[in-house]
Amino acid sequence: MRMRMAAGISRVIHRAVALVSAICVDLLLFYASRSLVAPRGVSAHLLRLWVCASVRCVALTSVSRLGLGDITPLLVRVIAVHSLLPAVFDTGATVLLRAESQCGRRADARCCWLLSTGASLAAALFWETTLPDSDEAAAGKEKKQKARVLFMRVLRLYRPDYPLLLGGVVFLSLAVICEMFIPFYTGRVIDILGGQYQLNEFRSALLFMGLFSLGSSVSAGMRGGLLLCAISAFTCRVKVKLFGSLTKQEIGFFESIKTGEITHRLSKDTTLMGRTVCLNVNVLLRTFIKTMGMISLMMNLSWKLTLLVLMETPITGLIQNIYDTHYQRLSLAMQASMALANEAASEVVSSIRVVRSFNAEKHEARRYGDRLKDIQALKSRQDTVRAVYLLTRRVLMLYYGRLFIRSGQMSTGNLVSFILYQSHVGDNIRTLAYIVGDMLNSVGAAGKVFEYIDRKPQVSPDGNLKPEHLTGRVSFRCLSFAYPANPNKPVLQDFSLELKPGRMTALVGPSGEGKSTCVSLLERFYEPQDGEILLDGEPLKSYDHRFLHKKVAVVNQDPVLFSGSIRNNITYGLADCSLDEIQEAARKANAHDFIKLMVKGYDTEVGEGGGQLSKSEKQRIAIARALVRQPQVLILDEITSSLDNDSQNKVQRALADGPDQTLLVIAHKLETIEKADQIVLIGGGKVEERGTHQELMDMKGSYYKLVERRFAE
Repeated sequence: MRMRMAAGISRVIHRAVALVSAICVDLLLFYASRSLVAPRGVSAHLLRLWVCASVRCVALTSVSRLGLGDITPLLVRVIAVHSLLPAVFDTGATVLLRAESQCGRRADARCCWLLSTGASLAAALFWETTLPDSDEAAAGKEKKQKARVLFMRVLRLYRPDYPLLLGGVVFLSLAVICEMFIPFYTGRVIDILGGQYQLNEFRSALLFMGLFSLGSSVSAGMRGGLLLCAISAFTCRVKVKLFGSLTKQEIGFFESIKTGEITHRLSKDTTLMGRTVCLNVNVLLRTFIKTMGMISLMMNLSWKLTLLVLMETPITGLIQNIYDTHYQRLSLAMQASMALANEAASEVVSSIRVVRSFNAEKHEARRYGDRLKDIQALKSRQDTVRAVYLLTRRVLMLYYGRLFIRSGQMSTGNLVSFILYQSHVGDNIRTLAYIVGDMLNSVGAAGKVFEYIDRKPQVSPDGNLKPEHLTGRVSFRCLSFAYPANPNKPVLQDFSLELKPGRMTALVGPSGEGKSTCVSLLERFYEPQDGEILLDGEPLKSYDHRFLHKKVAVVNQDPVLFSGSIRNNITYGLADCSLDEIQEAARKANAHDFIKLMVKGYDTEVGEGGGQLSKSEKQRIAIARALVRQPQVLILDEITSSLDNDSQNKVQRALADGPDQTLLVIAHKLETIEKADQIVLIGGGKVEERGTHQELMDMKGSYYKLVERRFAE
């Protein structure tokens, strides 16, 4: 404890010594700069001022670093303002007033030093109030850098729309220029009416006002149209790009990401990143051009009043910050009061029987009235604060304007024009100060979109193997697999199995033991953590994506159909497929007969999700969709549950016509399982038993018990 206190006292003494040393060095340099011989000429005088100020700044920074080590940004700002303020003050007095300032060579050095010190501390206080440094801000530098990268990437994606953006910028500039001259000619009209009336000048001023108003309106409309076209084209491109990237992701991605989040990225974030960035650039350019133009016109009307307005901008900003805080507090209080009033009204309406039963109508009306009075009081305070703030700014401007009018430095019309400009300049300057940060923050929506676009699927579709002849021999070799959503729960462990061409293999076993997982891995929806699956001796990942899913087809228990015609659903994913091939596949699936009975035949719309068809009809169309691909490996996952016996027999006879086809079946019906050349019982993620139906029944093992239990049910 004593050691900690001693260390603290030592740090305080060290800092005090550093502060005293800095003050002594600064006073020494300040007095030395004032004792130098005054040079002749304004330029030489100003050069001396700024050289001395720079020397003071460097010296103070060096002493502070030697005494304190690393110095904070706040201290750097204080040193800079403290050192440079006398030079700025003297330069302004010399250039603008052609006179020596109150801190000139004949002034008291101590007062000038104290004045610059107080001003620098006040400036630091203003900076900390309006733009405070914080650990969050320091930690946010990396985030801002990332936002800049995202922003530039969004701009690069706009490249095909650069002509539209350029046109929008041109019309934006024209609209702003026309808009800026309207207050100028408003003042001209007032001067003409207030002085010697001349009809030609009056008509000329009105004509120019009308032309600039028309030009501003037309240009603003053209600007909006071009920018909206650019936004629409950009959003469409990004949505297509994002959707294409999403469709390439592995199935595990969709299981770990909520559907609502994906649709939000597609529908909301893509639109937001296009509109926000483009519109923010629009606001930035419009505000910048307008601010520069207005300041130029204000300088033309009265450069002294313009400098006064610009000089008071920091003070106005501080007052605006205080006003905004208080105004926002009142707004939140008013919103809360409105919520209470609405709650009271809703409560009475929903409980009107109770209110009527207890004769509380007047009480509830009085309570609701009290809530409205609270809202009115807050609204009055809010409006009063706003009115006082705006009135104060206007009174100050009118006061200074009156002084200039009385001295003959500007006319009444010029003052009106100046006030119209000044009312927008302050807001524009604040907008410029914050728009860059807002623009960088606005690309946050683009971050998630680009994250999905850039994401590489964990199950890579980059294989290129497309052999002309495929036998369909499938080998599961020592597979171990757990789903990405639950990696600590293995589904398959050291699983090995071989599917031979021309033979039917049936997977049986209790639910959740890994039967459907085998199908998912064979379809390459997932990658196993260990082991591999071979097709004709080659790993599945080495095959071309389109080729693999044409040669390995699956029909699920709950088939998915898409809105469109029956023809489109059967040929789903195939670029060229003749009607004869479609009909042949439909016949094998026992679907051709019921399709021909429909009015439009194969062009009949199935409705959303196949809602216009029965479950059996959907199942048969799904089988036809698999068969039309002429797959070498066909997977049937519990399809017989939706088929009647006649359809089931016809489908099985059709499948028997393909003697070289590898058939993998998952079924619970005994009549389906019995016909399999190989029955594989899966338990605990492993192959527990395998053989023909009779062989497994003779073993009287787990398969035998499973069959007996099915019969008992």
